[in-house]
Amino acid sequence: MTKAGRQAKVSRLEGDHMDFNAWIAAVQKALPGFSLAGLPTEFTMLGFAIVLGLLQLLIAARVGNNQRGIAWNVGPRDQPSPPVSAVAGRLERAFRNFMETFPFFAVAILADHAMNRFGMLTLIGSQVYLIARVVYWPLYGFGVPVFRTLTWLVSMIGLLLVIAALFVSGA
Repeated sequence: MTKAGRQAKVSRLEGDHMDFNAWIAAVQKALPGFSLAGLPTEFTMLGFAIVLGLLQLLIAARVGNNQRGIAWNVGPRDQPSPPVSAVAGRLERAFRNFMETFPFFAVAILADHAMNRFGMLTLIGSQVYLIARVVYWPLYGFGVPVFRTLTWLVSMIGLLLVIAALFVSGA
């Protein structure tokens, strides 16, 4: 890039005083806030996260239990679980991973509501968290490296935005 090109780029960012409100409006347009049954978007995302967790539980259990056999499934399970395929193991680990973050997400959404903190941070954070968790699940199941970890990181950013709303007034 030429010096003139760099200066023009900097001018657009600095000279025009990159409008934070315009950036927020662009994010709102990209993530407009999806809601069902008149619920706030944050509660809708919480509801979808609950459904996602149940789907992960049921599918991981079905795939794993199919491979372990009926005797193990109906037995007392006193012995270690028989080995399962790589995909079944990844689906179980993906569910456990979801369960490591979901309680924090749920409590943060409920606390934000109780403290009247729903705003841009919770609107954006709840949607980012859910979308990233939906994408993460098949990436883990299919064993996709690197991108799976980056997607987990995006979900954590969404979670941290929801948590940050507890400490930032008017956000």
